[in-house]
Amino acid sequence: MRLALLTAAVLFAAPALAQDRPVEMRQALVGLTRVLGESHALRQTCEGASDQYWRGRMNRLVETEQPDEVLDAKMKASFSAGFAESRRLYPLCSEETRRALALAAVRGRELSTTLAHARYRVGVMPVEPEAEQVAAEPEPR
Repeated sequence: MRLALLTAAVLFAAPALAQDRPVEMRQALVGLTRVLGESHALRQTCEGASDQYWRGRMNRLVETEQPDEVLDAKMKASFSAGFAESRRLYPLCSEETRRALALAAVRGRELSTTLAHARYRVGVMPVEPEAEQVAAEPEPR
C-alpha cells in the first residue's frame, strides 16, 4: 500500500517550469530521486536484476518534471547514489532488506507530500480582498 501511494505521487506529479520551482521543491525532488534509487536497488535485490519498476518511475518523474540541466543532473546523481548505497548495504534479500524498502516508501511518501504542497502553493491564485466579503441575500420571510 505504501509503495502504491509513492507510485501514485510520482506518476501524477504536475509538471513545473524549472525557474518556478522554489528551493524546497528542488530539494524534495532530489531527495525523492534518492529514495527511488534506494527502492530500485532493494526491489532488485529481492525480485531480480530484470525488475525495472522504480527505474521506470524515476524516468517518468524526470519526463513529467522536465527539469533544467542542473536539476536533471542532480536528480540522476541522487538516484544513482541511493541505488549504490542500498546495493552496498543490502546485497542479499532478507527481512532487513524488506524493512528498508518499507522505510524508503515512508520517506518517499513524506517527500511526495512536500512536493504536492509546494506545487500547490506555487499555483495558488491570490484572493482579492473584496471577493472574501461576499454577502448572501437575506432569505425571504
